[in-house]
Amino acid sequence: MHMPPLRLPQGCRSLWSWALACLSLIAAGPSLAEDAWPSKPLRIIVGYASGSSPDVQARMLAEPLSQALGQAVVVENRPGAGGNIGADAIAKAQDGHTIGLIGNGPLTSSPFLYAKLPYNPLTDFAPIALIGSAPLVWVTAKAHSERQWAATLSYFQSQGDKQAYGSVGAGSGGHLGMELIKQALKIQPLHVPFNGGPAVLNALLGGQVQMALLPTSTVNPLLQAGKLDALAVSSAKRSPLAPTLASMEDIGAKGVNIEVWNAVMAPAHMPAAHQVRLSQELEKILTAREMRQKLFVQGWRVDDVSAKSLARRMAQDTRSYRELIERNHIQID
Repeated sequence: MHMPPLRLPQGCRSLWSWALACLSLIAAGPSLAEDAWPSKPLRIIVGYASGSSPDVQARMLAEPLSQALGQAVVVENRPGAGGNIGADAIAKAQDGHTIGLIGNGPLTSSPFLYAKLPYNPLTDFAPIALIGSAPLVWVTAKAHSERQWAATLSYFQSQGDKQAYGSVGAGSGGHLGMELIKQALKIQPLHVPFNGGPAVLNALLGGQVQMALLPTSTVNPLLQAGKLDALAVSSAKRSPLAPTLASMEDIGAKGVNIEVWNAVMAPAHMPAAHQVRLSQELEKILTAREMRQKLFVQGWRVDDVSAKSLARRMAQDTRSYRELIERNHIQID
């Protein structure tokens, strides 16, 4: 028997519509909550001073990331302790809207250089994106590097500890690399840590230190201006990022092979959906042709930027740095 359609009184129809709407909202609740993130400005903590390569990269990413997420992105510098202070601030952030840009040191070598770290690189962070990697450049004050290499090396060896080298902090790639160079070439410059690349450059120009290992992006302007000179890259082989510079093998520093990288990390407790969204958006930004070219000009090689690639790089370099530090008995100052 055909039944006529059920017709509710007007008031009941309104109540029924409201109930259906509520059920729809409940069903879509998690999705809507995820779509609404971020609900306020995102903060990128950088554990190095303004003008350092991680700071420059964070500011390069801020605008396109803001456009992708629909919220402002603010860069906040927390320099000190070779990046460990900033790393700790990222690990302990509780607002759900804080990420960080960290160099490889605080994530890989710091556990073997510091007796006690306030964070655990393996459990307190979620990898988001690998920005780029590069060898460091061994730079000196111009007066020291106008000689031929053999004469330059002989001069360094004759100076003993009368000279000094700067780094962005104990345990940084510049610190570990120079300690290995010292052993390989039998030179003895003292280590002077600073809170970022710009401070190291100022010390070089002012004569407080005579050499340093720094990223290409940090030293390029002064190299081009003729105020500093470059001796070699810190990798065992020559780098396509600086093809005219000698490698560690070229100058007789056997066994030295240091490469640094910067990465975007989130606190480990950030919801997985938010981590995934950040990873996906940053992968689009970093692999765009214009951004890759900008990073290359600054001396950074962009390869696989994915969170999985970053996790593998962290694990691989943690093993390598542990072996390097223990084998060479390298200690922080």
